Amino acid sequence: MTATHKDLKIAIVGAGMGGLACALALSKKGFTDIQVFETASNLGFVGAGIQLAPNMARILDRLGCWKDIEREAVDLKETSIRQGDSDSELGHVDLRYIRETYGYPHMVGHRSSLAGQMYAHCQKESAIKFHFSTANTHVESFSPKPTIKVTPRDGEAYTVTADVLLACDGLKSQIRGQILSELKVDAQVIDTNQAAYRIMLKREDMVDDPELLELIDGEKVTRWIGEKRHIIAYPVSSKQIYNMSTVQPDINFAAAPSATYTTRGDKSVMLNVFSDFCPKVQRMLQKVPDGEVCEWKLRVHSPLPTWVHGSCALVGDACHPTLPHLAQGAALAIEDAAVLAEVLSRIHDTEPETINTTLLVYENLRKERAETLVELAAASGRALHLGEGKAKEERDRQFAALKEKGGAVPDKWADADVQKKIYGHDCMVVAAEKYEELFKEMGAKSSNGKATI
Repeated sequence: MTATHKDLKIAIVGAGMGGLACALALSKKGFTDIQVFETASNLGFVGAGIQLAPNMARILDRLGCWKDIEREAVDLKETSIRQGDSDSELGHVDLRYIRETYGYPHMVGHRSSLAGQMYAHCQKESAIKFHFSTANTHVESFSPKPTIKVTPRDGEAYTVTADVLLACDGLKSQIRGQILSELKVDAQVIDTNQAAYRIMLKREDMVDDPELLELIDGEKVTRWIGEKRHIIAYPVSSKQIYNMSTVQPDINFAAAPSATYTTRGDKSVMLNVFSDFCPKVQRMLQKVPDGEVCEWKLRVHSPLPTWVHGSCALVGDACHPTLPHLAQGAALAIEDAAVLAEVLSRIHDTEPETINTTLLVYENLRKERAETLVELAAASGRALHLGEGKAKEERDRQFAALKEKGGAVPDKWADADVQKKIYGHDCMVVAAEKYEELFKEMGAKSSNGKATI
């Protein structure tokens, strides 16, 4: 990459997982002018666990921040899928092979630790400048040079012109909405009619109960499943916190996530939702302090015809929000960022047409994979939430067969073939190998008027 290429001005809207990863990955590739605009006054990640899969860890290691994240994370050795009402084990999967197979373990950590360490490493990069409490109010131009109007919370609006605009502004992306409007495309946020509780129990809340102490001291992810509901749980923060995430029907009209992900639920309602689950689960839910119940809607977005418009590209939840059943939301956003850095570092010149074609290469490399995993996550959720009937009987038969001789796992997160598809994919290597070929292909389509710009 020549000095001129390194001087490309890059504007990133949103400092979530995708925005932080974009900034860090681009800086590591030598770009010198990276501006990040975030509406919230700080990172705003509340206490919640996050799964740190090998495909994510591989990228973070190359970006130099994995060791700091790994230090507080818990290395998962096994997963147990259990019947919610009886606590009887339906399926069990040994996860120890993952480190040997993919070079990294499957770990779990604290969401604020992942974001905090990425941010800390961004702060070490002189090329990156953060603008918190600054909202993107409008994209004035997508090409030839993207121009956005931003408004500081306590200041006057001003205009920012860049060479590349990366929209990392999440599920409620304003930039995506503006692109779809300009392209006259009707694609909507979809309410899944599901909601989630995020629960963090402290170690001191569990030490007096031998069964609960065994859970937080273990290196195991446990999933309790029932009709239309499940709970997934594991220890984080050096086993000082036990993270529980649920999915259930959205009968309480939960609020959509805010910029800082703070919504409030009702503890008595939460207890009622899982009232038929086993005593062990009941005891954990009882320990949630009143006033610390967070519930919010789970939403996705209908597939988009394109992620690219002019010199702007959508990233992460702005273009492929997913249900949590494969634990790949953050990982996919970080993969997007890594691929963007890889392809932009290979541009031949800084002409807007070259930037647009390169962003189309990014889309080509990422879109099918992301949309496949989004659908796989939805399918896994449907299998987990089956009620009584033949479909549930077949699912439980597969779980039973798994314990005897292995095979497909109805919980796709724990299925070895699915893990190979997800963890075995090195998006940065693929991008490096395919860039030139795809650039020519995308350029030819563009010249024939077939590419969306």
